[in-house]
Amino acid sequence: MYLETSRPPAYSVLMAKERWKHAARRSRAAVLFACLGLALQAAPVALKRGDHKVDVVIDGQPFTTYEFDSVVAKPYLMPLRTASGIVISRSFPVVNTVTPTDQKTASFEPHQRPLYFGHGNIDGLNFWAEQAFDSYYGHARQAYGRMSLTKLESVASGAQVGSLRARFNLLAPSGRVIGEETQSFKFQGDDRTRIIDCEFVVFANQGPITFGDTKEGTFAVRLGPELSAPHDHMINSHGAHGEPAIWGKPADWVDYSGVVSGKEVGIAVFDSPKSFRHPTTWHARAYGLLAANPFGLREFAKDPTKDGSWTVPEGKSLTFSYRVLIYEGKLSPSQLAEMYRKYSAAQ
Repeated sequence: MYLETSRPPAYSVLMAKERWKHAARRSRAAVLFACLGLALQAAPVALKRGDHKVDVVIDGQPFTTYEFDSVVAKPYLMPLRTASGIVISRSFPVVNTVTPTDQKTASFEPHQRPLYFGHGNIDGLNFWAEQAFDSYYGHARQAYGRMSLTKLESVASGAQVGSLRARFNLLAPSGRVIGEETQSFKFQGDDRTRIIDCEFVVFANQGPITFGDTKEGTFAVRLGPELSAPHDHMINSHGAHGEPAIWGKPADWVDYSGVVSGKEVGIAVFDSPKSFRHPTTWHARAYGLLAANPFGLREFAKDPTKDGSWTVPEGKSLTFSYRVLIYEGKLSPSQLAEMYRKYSAAQ
């Protein structure tokens, strides 16, 4: 019997190649299983409350922060990171601050925060844009609404899932309360993915509330420049590619992918079957905006006879539910479809 060191050089090279091929196959399989949510173990999630914020840490690594400072018109999550720490979201505004460099960014839109919920016409008020940036809009004619925290109802860490729930008043410029909104999030992740399950419930507790027909809304993420045009890669659940084929069209999900810091990354937003007007229409733009908007039917169709507005009767509520999946590597349309199937089946 030959010892390993006495084998011919060609044999050693062959064995090394076989070992490399075997490792590569295992690596590809691990990525596939992780993408399908079948193999990798869920990581612990820690939520740490601070002044006007909650930090979310997954597997000991910072993931995102829920910001609800009273000087900001609406709460938001910022930044959005992959499992290895790559930031895929836009870096501004910081509270209400933008820089001259920020202003040179394509489609500046300072109110588009990394992850947020707001609509451009709620009882005639703009909860999508923000008063703090009015001068950048050229002084918009529409009055701005804002949200005010009434209670951070729960903050919970967990071995596999962390969660939080916050309650807000919806305010007119005068300070009059026009309704109430709860925002609930569940966070989880593993070695390759991060998941945020989001639920937003608007309560008409001060009289009826009307969501007007406008493209400016509603649940949104805003991505960094590496994922914006001309590097944007968008696909929806029907296999449509790019903004012209996706914008304003109904779909179960939309996926946005590309390369950031030399790594392939992606983010998909799933519309829950229990969400209002499922499957939602999408305000998805090549400049890095990925938004679910079930109200903008007239503007999306460019048809003045359509009306996507909706009135919530007094004492009733409207629920919007989404899953945000952030991943490293690639996911095929069939893999995304299978992940959506499992998500929707659990709703």
